[in-house]
Formats: sequence, structure tokens, C-alpha cells
Amino acid sequence: MSDHPNGHDAPALGAEEAQRLAEQVLTHLLGSPPSSVRPLGGGLTNFVFEAEHPDGALVVRMSATPSKVKEYLKEQWAMARAREQGVPVPEVLEVGTEPIPFPYMVSRKVSGVEGTHHPDRFRVLREMGRYAKMIHSVPTNGFGHTFDWSENRLSRKDTWADYLEREFQGEQKLSLLERHQMLAPPALEHLRATLRDIEGWKPDPVLNHGDLRLKNVIAAPDGQVVALLDWEFCTSNAAPYWDLSLALHDLSVDAKEQFLAGYGMTPREVMEAAPALRAFNVLNYAVAVNRAADERDRPTLDRLRMRLQGGLDLYAF
Repeated sequence: MSDHPNGHDAPALGAEEAQRLAEQVLTHLLGSPPSSVRPLGGGLTNFVFEAEHPDGALVVRMSATPSKVKEYLKEQWAMARAREQGVPVPEVLEVGTEPIPFPYMVSRKVSGVEGTHHPDRFRVLREMGRYAKMIHSVPTNGFGHTFDWSENRLSRKDTWADYLEREFQGEQKLSLLERHQMLAPPALEHLRATLRDIEGWKPDPVLNHGDLRLKNVIAAPDGQVVALLDWEFCTSNAAPYWDLSLALHDLSVDAKEQFLAGYGMTPREVMEAAPALRAFNVLNYAVAVNRAADERDRPTLDRLRMRLQGGLDLYAF
């Protein structure tokens, strides 16, 4: 089966060939070859390289999937709009598919410490919350992953209800959780009622980063955020609910409070937003539940059921 959008097999791309092509791209764009290109990570279809060039330190991201160029263009648009609001982001120099047959993004390298490993993570989290608020000040049109960055019309979700039904697929996710008995009946009914309330919202769409986690932040030694990275999952959505449901997921209670303090939410505002944050967070587990069910992975299903039924919630009754 072909993965190519035109029905043809996408050309294969190995790590060594991708590194050679990254050097070719930089030579083509900058007029002279880089002094070095080294891999930073990647996999079968995605590659990341760091390059040294007289023009400065650069990062090249490359994909073997032709349609990935759309994601790169979306990231480029979102970062440019966020920068206009004062959000620190990497400078994107080029997105393209020439002179190689694969999509790529070239940006300037940002130096600093990844937020996950920073000794002053609480300050980093407060900064992240503050910048999340700035991101949410960027107005957009429509909801979901196809918005202002794209000229496409047929794939756009113009209304909140349209997005929830066709892209988020909240009802299908809820049904899947019910089918696999991931929630006790009272909790399931509460989630269903919350989803009904959410469906009745009339929010103004704004830019959401979609993955505001410590691993996607570079900070200076003093904890000041230097750049928010990885805008691959950015979306036009309701704020602050979508971003916060994702950003707070991995954090301890104290860390959550630091992020929310940076965002500027009062305890009362947090309590008012909590039902929607929980709903998005729980419904997003449907993907993992479905995968475990398809693989007949009972231990993982039991672990997810424990989590979703509150077994790890030690703070609330």
C-alpha cells in the first residue's frame, strides 16, 4: 500500500542519506557547505540534524513523508505569529522541498538547557504559563489543525461544534471509554454531561501550542525561557482549555500551580475550568485505550483504568 498522497510509493530515506541531503540543502540555500552536520535524533521517517556553518549554528528537520511539508508550514506560521506577541521561538529560515525530494525546515539553533533537566524548573514553568497566555492572544479562524496557515477550505472546521464532531470526535472517544469500562458509571455520566456543556460553548478560536511541556522548552541558566520548540501539534482552539489539559498532564501538583500562576489564573478560575480540563484530558486517553485493546494488552488496559478511575489522585475526594 502506498503512503504517497498521489498514490505512488514515497521514496525511502535512511539516516546516512538524510544527513547527506541536509548538507546539500544548506549548501544550496547558503551558497557554501556547512563545516559539520551531525544527527540530533530521529527515526524511520523523521530526522533532525545540527549543523555548523559560517552563517551560524543551524538545525535541519527532514521527513520522508511528502505531506510533512504542510506541518512545517503550519509551524512556521504559528511561530511567526507567536513571536509578534513576544513569545521566544526559534527563527525559521526556510521550509521547502527543493533541491531534494523531501520536505525540510531549517532554523537557527537555540542554546540553553532543556526544561526537563533545568535546576530551576519552577521558574521555567512560570515562564511557560506566561508565554501560554501570550500565545492565546493570537486570534485565528476556524478550529482544529487546518486554520489560517492553510488556504484549504474543505478540510476546515468553521465552528466549535463542527470541530468537536469531525476532528476531536468526542462522542466516539467517550463511547470507546465506555465500551472498555474505563470509567465507573457515575463518572461516565458526569463526563458525558460535561461534554454536552462543552459542545454548547461559543468560543473565539485562538492559537494553541498543543504540546507545552518541559521537553519542548529551552531555558537560560537563570530559568528564563529562551525558546518554545516543537509547534508540530499547534491548533486553532478554545483557550485555555486545550493547551492546559495537555500542559498540566505530566506535572506534579506543585508544578501545576507554578504553571497556572504564570498563566495568571486565580484558584477560582482554575476550579471553574477544571471540569473541561479533566474532560479533554480523559477523552484524549481514548487513543491509548484503543491501541491497548487492539493489541489485547490487558495489563496496560488495567493500568489505564486505574489511572482514569482516580487511583493515583491523592488530593481530592
